[in-house]
Amino acid sequence: MELNIVLHEPEIPQNTGNIARTCAAVGASLHLIEPLGFKIDDKNVRRAGLDYWDKLDVKTYKNLEEFFEKNPNGQYVFGTTKGRTNHAQISYEKKCYIFFGKESKGLPEELLIKHPETCVRIPMKDELRSLNLSNCVAIMVYEALRQNNFESLSSKGELHNLHWSEE
Repeated sequence: MELNIVLHEPEIPQNTGNIARTCAAVGASLHLIEPLGFKIDDKNVRRAGLDYWDKLDVKTYKNLEEFFEKNPNGQYVFGTTKGRTNHAQISYEKKCYIFFGKESKGLPEELLIKHPETCVRIPMKDELRSLNLSNCVAIMVYEALRQNNFESLSSKGELHNLHWSEE
């Protein structure tokens, strides 16, 4: 699976660092659309991503137009609190770009209007505004991976060697 996470104008360096770590762990590319609310070498971004930056495929773009020009093919999915479809009710294709907006405002409305069929939301209580951005990315990334049988990921845990006792 060719999984891509697209952050449109992210504002909080720690969120982007956490998202970068998730991307590195699953082999997803991270696309950052400017302006960013921080410098990419900000210590808070690096600290949240820890030692994963050298394992990360990250690209930056000046705006959405440049992003779409350089990435014309693939499925575009838009994570938004305005989505009508549950994030687990769509099929994530082999080449997928999952978009998320800035923490304070989300994705631009004109983008959502152009792609209503792939605007998805993570179910939660109506009276709450939203989940943390890095949590939303992780939830949707793992749903896309689950649907594609966790292609190219290992589950090298050692639980099968443990002996459980019932005391």
